Amino acid sequence: MRPWFPNRSEGPAVAKTLRCRTGSPEETRLLGRALGASLRPGGFVGLEGKLGSGKTVLVQGVAEGMGFDGYVTSPTFVIVNEYDARVPILHVDLYRIADTRELEDIGYREIYFTEGVALVEWADRAPEFLPPDRIEVVIGIAGREERDIEFTAFGEEGEAALERLREARGDGRC
Repeated sequence: MRPWFPNRSEGPAVAKTLRCRTGSPEETRLLGRALGASLRPGGFVGLEGKLGSGKTVLVQGVAEGMGFDGYVTSPTFVIVNEYDARVPILHVDLYRIADTRELEDIGYREIYFTEGVALVEWADRAPEFLPPDRIEVVIGIAGREERDIEFTAFGEEGEAALERLREARGDGRC
């Protein structure tokens, strides 16, 4: 199967990166809330990290920052959850995707190119399907509750969203 768009190596160059360290799940959620407030319709966030690193915690904050006040859970078994916020949120979990051909079955084009915002956990499992305009988030475990979180912007809107996140953090740092 041929992806709809170019893969990382053929896509736009990395423009901006923001590195943060959070000291607790609540701090991770707050950082996610700031990210959510910075996203616009059509935004795409790909999340990477080990099991238990905090991907879903960050997504919970993103949903809060976008005005969703319900409960956010990882869609590991259902693959996609949709949340009604200021713009629709499509929360995708690719953990159980064994073959990238399964992305066609779940309608990745409609998800990845939504009028809302797509939040994709385990996006690194299908890098050739990442849209060229996006934010990639890599979460590393730095301690029992500490997390190292790196945001990398690709494309014009990815860069703009990352800049809005930087501004929301006050001094432009984490």
